[in-house]
Amino acid sequence: MSRRKLISITLDEASIGRGNADQEHERQIAIYDLVEDNTFAPAEHDGGPYMLRIAMHDAKLALDIRTEPDEPVMIHLLSLTPFRRILKDYFLVCESYYAAIRTASPSQIEAIDMGRRGLHNEGAQLLAERLAGKIDVDFDTARRLFTLVTALHWKG
Repeated sequence: MSRRKLISITLDEASIGRGNADQEHERQIAIYDLVEDNTFAPAEHDGGPYMLRIAMHDAKLALDIRTEPDEPVMIHLLSLTPFRRILKDYFLVCESYYAAIRTASPSQIEAIDMGRRGLHNEGAQLLAERLAGKIDVDFDTARRLFTLVTALHWKG
């Protein structure tokens, strides 16, 4: 097993609340996908694999990183201010997408989904940039982490 890998992710329910069924499903898929395939390591630390607890703390994302025997490595606080526009646009497109999958034509659904994926990629890129030099992640890991950022940001 790679040492530069997440082996578990826990979300702080107290700071995120519960989402609707679509949001909960997306969160669980992102966690599963992250654990199955990721590249994740605090910069200049080679003691993984890692466990990650994600929470919101004073409007900041708190990434509590620990080694497998539950030894603290670091807590990284990440301001979500730079993500406000992307999150707002992403949530609006997601609402349209979830409504469309119940009533719209396949071509309309595909067009909305392309916009949703584009915003998701933009958010993942910003997340990777904000973590650079602190936590090493690949793009696929950043995408899945951004999914969790959206789940944490949604208060239901």
